Amino acid sequence: MAFRQVISTLSDDGKEVMGTDVLLFHFPDANILNGSLLTVESNHFAVLKSRGAILNVYETGQYPIQTPDKPLIGSFQQAFFGGQSPWQYEVLYVNRAKLVLKASGTALSREMAELAYDVDYYVHVESPDDALKLVQHMPYNGHFLRGEDVNRYAGPVVEQAINQIVQVTPLEQVNEHIHDLTALVKEHLSGFLSAYGITLNDVKVLIFPKDERMKSLISLKAFGLSEIDAVRYHVAMMMAEHGLVSAPNVAVGEPFQMGFSPLGASVPGLGGQR
Repeated sequence: MAFRQVISTLSDDGKEVMGTDVLLFHFPDANILNGSLLTVESNHFAVLKSRGAILNVYETGQYPIQTPDKPLIGSFQQAFFGGQSPWQYEVLYVNRAKLVLKASGTALSREMAELAYDVDYYVHVESPDDALKLVQHMPYNGHFLRGEDVNRYAGPVVEQAINQIVQVTPLEQVNEHIHDLTALVKEHLSGFLSAYGITLNDVKVLIFPKDERMKSLISLKAFGLSEIDAVRYHVAMMMAEHGLVSAPNVAVGEPFQMGFSPLGASVPGLGGQR
């Protein structure tokens, strides 16, 4: 039976396996036995399990793993277990550093215009009790629980909070409610994540039209143009990008004609002869 003397979050080549997107790491060795040395870094918690039962939660330090039952002694232990306790353990490391998670999606304004949103939210696991909640309530895939896994649970909560305001707000007024959106997302998300032992620190919400043309039109209206003028200037800019000489005429709403200067030179777009 394999025996690992030291359990830590360092890989065989000395690299830290709990990066900026890992919330939980299940130590992969299935043969952790009594007497192993458990190492917990300053930005981690460690949860020790045996046969599915949680035995203890450790903070920073080094701890020898001891069986909670009366150890087997003498020739019986030596003969059947090679001098080792038959108890096997699992170790789950929980990241207590602040992580940044991201939720993205779409919402519809009151006019059914499609909007895209990006939400960055900052989280951490505060205490040993919270680490227990995370281990008990949040499932993980393989040996890792990553930020994207947490976001599969939190994403629908963010979407619901954003749509609660956006769907009753005209498109041009959505960003006027950005503080209300942020507060509502934070309220909903904080309550949801706390059930998993995750503390929400801060939320940043960015929302914008998904269609590039709509973004351009709204930007032009922000300069004080009317709706029709914004459309004309948008079309003119697109024409100018393609090298069409009639672009200025579209911008000012004048017809395009081939005229002549007083000296007889052709001047496109300036009207008839003078």
